[in-house]
Amino acid sequence: MSDVSSVSAAVEELNTTFVGRLLTSTDPAYDEARRLHNGLIDKRPALIAQCRGTADIVEAVRLARTLSLEVAVRGGGHSVAGRATIDGGLMIDLSLMKGIHVDARARTARAQGGVIWNEFNRETQLHGLATTGGVVSTTGIGGLTLGGGIGWLMGKYGLALDNLISVELVTADDRALHVSAEEHPDLFWALRGGGGNFGIAASLEYRLHPVGPVLIGGFVYYPLAAAHAVLRLFRDLATAAPDELMLVAGLFGAPDGSGEKVVAIGAAYCGPLRDGEAAVRPIKTFGDPILDSLGPTTYCELNAVLDAGYPKGARNYWKSHFLPQLSDGAIHTMVECYERCTSPLSEIYLEHMHGAATRIGVTETAFPFRSRSYNFVIASQWMNAAEDEQCIRWTRETYAALQPFVGHGRYVNYLDDDEPGDAAAAAYADNYRRLRELKTKYDPQNFFHMNQNIRPSG
Repeated sequence: MSDVSSVSAAVEELNTTFVGRLLTSTDPAYDEARRLHNGLIDKRPALIAQCRGTADIVEAVRLARTLSLEVAVRGGGHSVAGRATIDGGLMIDLSLMKGIHVDARARTARAQGGVIWNEFNRETQLHGLATTGGVVSTTGIGGLTLGGGIGWLMGKYGLALDNLISVELVTADDRALHVSAEEHPDLFWALRGGGGNFGIAASLEYRLHPVGPVLIGGFVYYPLAAAHAVLRLFRDLATAAPDELMLVAGLFGAPDGSGEKVVAIGAAYCGPLRDGEAAVRPIKTFGDPILDSLGPTTYCELNAVLDAGYPKGARNYWKSHFLPQLSDGAIHTMVECYERCTSPLSEIYLEHMHGAATRIGVTETAFPFRSRSYNFVIASQWMNAAEDEQCIRWTRETYAALQPFVGHGRYVNYLDDDEPGDAAAAAYADNYRRLRELKTKYDPQNFFHMNQNIRPSG
């Protein structure tokens, strides 16, 4: 790490050309800029480079190399593990890069790396178009897409990364590359699942699809006492779900903020409304719901329906794994563990993988998990630092209790920093060796290592 005087001198020189903002700890905007979505993360970069465009990113990378500063890259800032920031290094912050261009005729959109999904959806839905985005609309497009991209439309249109057409990428040797299936195809393969290991995505181009403007979506909530029956219903519906129907389920704190524990099924149907109404009828007519918001809605509203449950600044600690099947034993264990949960913001939820997302070959992209399965997530959240120990302990104990039911796969976007061993190996399975070879080719010094790191081979 460079000393303060060398950083100050370099910043003064760079300010003559840099279009964005360069923030040090003495700047009034520094504290707000360094904060991430996860309030558990409290790091202090030596410098924050808030970029306005690709040239700013290139100059920030050069600066980091000149000063021998470690680098973290911030897009939406939602990384639960806090990899978007760094102590004593350079945070390259894309949050000012908000440009979006939609080509409605070609059904494509290009968006800069600081765009979040609600901004992207707002522009594409003007034309009745969308692509698979996250289930929380305040998530950044870059991190979610490069790591996978589980979302409401994935059964019909695949993961977010399956809809990626090209990336404008700044590499570790400060080149700006246009990466696609035709240009640098090996790097394009690696970007679709390899996360931030290979460079900084200055902009991403997506394939769009006709969606909405109105579709069927939302949640139905039931008392926790009905959890076993509701989760079995979810399993039965998921087993027979058509591509158009995306299903999630979970154990949550009641959405009214009462602190009551509930179980819920969420659904989205991206086809004709009449077919969607028929597809979700078994959910709406089951048992005695305490709240039913499942019905006609816009895609933008659907994509934001969970936002309030993930408040910025809450303290987060997550664990996740893929389940090859949802057995009665797994259901019982989830419910039993959730009954011991002390935070009303914490939850255990399941995302069903099926349809188009599972019909792509394991080696076609770096993202390897293409079988029908359930991604279970223990999303522990709380507001008071005094509860850190008990909430983290509950998460770890719940994760350990579910180990008898898990498969071999793990979703890279949900991995935390305290995983034992080489967690990336579990995230990439048989694609890991090729990813390490490409890391050696494009980033042999592991310049981009504040991520779920793929180490260079050798």
